[in-house]
Amino acid sequence: MTLIYFILILGITIFVHELGHFIFAKKAGIHVYEFAIGMGPKLFSFRRKNDETVYSLRLIPLGGFVQMSGEEINEDLNIPEEKRLQSKTWFQRFLTMIAGALFNFLLAGLLLFFISLIYGAPETRPFMGEIQQDFPTYIQGVEAGDLIISVDGKKMYTWDDVLLQIQLTEQGKPLTFEFMKPNEEIKTVIIEPVLIEENGVESYKYGLTISDNKRYGFLEAVKFTFLKFGTIIYSMIKIIGSLIFGALGLENLAGPIGIYAIVGQEASQGIVNILYLIAFLSINVGFINLLPFPAFDGGKVLFLVIEKIKGSKVNPKVENVIHAVGFALLILLMIIITMQDIRKLFL
Repeated sequence: MTLIYFILILGITIFVHELGHFIFAKKAGIHVYEFAIGMGPKLFSFRRKNDETVYSLRLIPLGGFVQMSGEEINEDLNIPEEKRLQSKTWFQRFLTMIAGALFNFLLAGLLLFFISLIYGAPETRPFMGEIQQDFPTYIQGVEAGDLIISVDGKKMYTWDDVLLQIQLTEQGKPLTFEFMKPNEEIKTVIIEPVLIEENGVESYKYGLTISDNKRYGFLEAVKFTFLKFGTIIYSMIKIIGSLIFGALGLENLAGPIGIYAIVGQEASQGIVNILYLIAFLSINVGFINLLPFPAFDGGKVLFLVIEKIKGSKVNPKVENVIHAVGFALLILLMIIITMQDIRKLFL
């Protein structure tokens, strides 16, 4: 079942992303060679009547693509110039490039909204839930309902802030927490994490438990959707910054195998957790693709910005070569992360 969930979750996330590119490319009149879900050899494909596009499902469920005329290194002279990507207006090309990320964000927003509307909007502020007696938090007098207001002197506004701060902290390092009691009394405690083993994997736990308080209603669902969406984006920005400046290493990243393990954990918790995971991954895919790196959608948008600044188009062949090099580097990075994931399985 984990494998089925894994394929479905990645498939939905990728399909929605590529669908965004596809719809706007077609709307702009760009010739689309292929709409593919997955990578590697084709499992099957078909072509609709009076449609130049081949629709295919490929063997490896780890990606997808919309192959458009004008993105190849060597110009395809069989395609009329007016149907090539470069012939379209700046705004048409811009919309086609960002549409994948926009569709991912739309999917995530809809999922977050309907989850919170049906099941209730979880409390995003870091209120403590039931305290576990075998952790230092219990011994030091932390109680359910206490609000975490800072960790190591940094203000905390949501549970995402708290969890990210812990992630950015060296494993096993004690952290200083400030809690606000229901009577507004401030309590400062230093918590040393406990090393525990779960399913053969050792990790440090601070004994923090998330409150299960929920709010119901349409407006609460809307509020939660925007707040949760914003905190995930903020966390992504902080993580990327930490990777660039060395606060996080590549060992903190997860590839397909790492995601597979996460899917297994979340699937065991029920359908709501699976839907949350789809929303989270969808935001991640959209955000990462907007980064201004060659081969990413953001890298293509960067060339559009350069075009606006210089007042003329960048040589398509030069741009496509740069994107091809960027894609090769991304594949290399994926291989490195996947090897890390495999190594973690045997630690």
